[in-house]
Amino acid sequence: MNKSKFEELVNIMRRLRRECPWDKKQTHDSIKAATIEEAYEVIEAIDDKNYEELKGELGDLLLHIVFHSAIAEEAGKFTIDEVIEGISQKLIRRHPHIFGNVTAETGKEIERNWETIKLEEGRSSVLEGIPRVLPELHKAFRIQEKASKVGFDWENKDDVWAKVLEEIDELKKAEKEKNKEQIENEIGDLFFSLVNYARFLGINPENALRKTNEKFIKRFQYIEKRLKESGKKITDSNLEEMDKYWEESKDS
Repeated sequence: MNKSKFEELVNIMRRLRRECPWDKKQTHDSIKAATIEEAYEVIEAIDDKNYEELKGELGDLLLHIVFHSAIAEEAGKFTIDEVIEGISQKLIRRHPHIFGNVTAETGKEIERNWETIKLEEGRSSVLEGIPRVLPELHKAFRIQEKASKVGFDWENKDDVWAKVLEEIDELKKAEKEKNKEQIENEIGDLFFSLVNYARFLGINPENALRKTNEKFIKRFQYIEKRLKESGKKITDSNLEEMDKYWEESKDS
């Protein structure tokens, strides 16, 4: 990184905090939702393989890091230099196979060492550090991933699939009994087991669902487009007609 460019960005933010009526009234709370939004926009640019857009979105995300650090600096909590020093030391501490004398040749060994180091740093649980605000699908994936790193896992994917089928049966049973609370519980268990199966297949379920959502949106909007071309509103159509255009959309 060109240090002078980074310092220029930090100084721009400090000036904005002093002189801009909008910027100087912001708090960690007031911009936290925008911070999350910027992270999602980074992901969208990655999915689209739009590297010009990715460059811009990474800049926006970096701005938020500098913004939060400037707010903290004014309150006497920490500075951007301390943020950088902290992550640099963490990277060194958690990669003893690179910066120390620990031997780790496989990804699994590195992951196990990583979790051991975190516990040595004071965490009381391997599952600490998973943000509460994560989307629940991704949170389930991270919970399973972390438990797996310390050996708490199924031995093969066939057993995981058997668990998926078991959860489907339990959901059907709860539905027959018309027990809404139990139905909710079983749906949760089914999602959790499907996430686990996706993990065994090397698929991130959040990415998979996002792609499916985008596919549905594209195909549904195709239906709307075709109906509009025929002089109809979607509310004037019927399922048979919409389904015809749905199938047509798959070839478009």
